[in-house]
Amino acid sequence: MEQRISIVTLGVNDLEQSAAFFERLGWRRSGNEPGIAFFQCGLGALALYPRDKLAEDVGISPQVSNFGGFTLAYNARSKDDVDAVLSQAKAAGAVVVKPARDVFWGGYSGYFQDIDGHFWEVAWNPFIALDEAGALKLPEG
Repeated sequence: MEQRISIVTLGVNDLEQSAAFFERLGWRRSGNEPGIAFFQCGLGALALYPRDKLAEDVGISPQVSNFGGFTLAYNARSKDDVDAVLSQAKAAGAVVVKPARDVFWGGYSGYFQDIDGHFWEVAWNPFIALDEAGALKLPEG
């Protein structure tokens, strides 16, 4: 696993209201995908996603006591890399809470929970490029 965090996803109560808040701060929304908002943040990104849908994506109830309403994402370079990183995380002591599989948005992802309970998505996204150093580049929007 390369040393990077690609995306921090915040589970929000009202997507458009939350996106508008960041836009009022001067942040520029990237892309125009329905149901999610992305903001380029240096070499990574901030994503806003409805909290209940984020919990569903992880594969847990939003009422689970250790679900803080956010996830960290590691973008992989291929589907095989997703599987390898999940295996590596498990070998290091993580719990794979959602094995990798093809997902509705066209990518491939799974989730693990680290030893302190934080949820990490490991994803291959054919629509978001990584440079040689692993920096994420969102499409212009």
